[in-house]
Amino acid sequence: MTDLPGYPSRRNFLKASAAGVALSGLAAQAKAQETTPPVPLEDYDRAYLTAAEWAFVMAATARLIPSEGDGPGAIETRVPVFIDLQLAGDYGSADDWYMEGPHVPDAEPARGWQTPLTPAEIYRQAIPVFDAWCEDTHGATFAALDAERQDAALTSLQNGDVALDPEIRDFFSILLANTKEGYFADPQYGGNHEMQSWVYIGFPGA
Repeated sequence: MTDLPGYPSRRNFLKASAAGVALSGLAAQAKAQETTPPVPLEDYDRAYLTAAEWAFVMAATARLIPSEGDGPGAIETRVPVFIDLQLAGDYGSADDWYMEGPHVPDAEPARGWQTPLTPAEIYRQAIPVFDAWCEDTHGATFAALDAERQDAALTSLQNGDVALDPEIRDFFSILLANTKEGYFADPQYGGNHEMQSWVYIGFPGA
């Protein structure tokens, strides 16, 4: 995928999301800090996501930050691992968030989280609904579609063309935000493997 309508191209949003001067040898330092190489993503022991959810996250993040181009993609930087670990942790359970009602689904974004569901619950409820929509519309679950139909499906999800309950209607924006976070996060959180995204944008690290 090159661009989905409504959000910037991968290259533009990556280079606009951090600043700094490239630190020589950053990638080499990251590799040197690894005591053992990580397991391949297909062998990763998931902390929260089910097999079907993992397949969706793998496929979706791969289209949101694709491997094609002059920089690393979401798969190379292990963004799915970041998302899985976050959903298994305090973020996924909204551990320290204010979650009491009333919830107003059409409230302005500045009013904060407007659903009784935690991020982990939103993923769990939204993925099967979206997969069912993909089967009805495109003939297969999202992960089983080719790249062109995956891009079309994500565009429909982003544009609100997929019927989602109010509690999970922000799933696309949450997924996109988590994908970006996993791409740029400190590698200790599971994403940004070997600091590849930092090297790509010329960020010298924390």
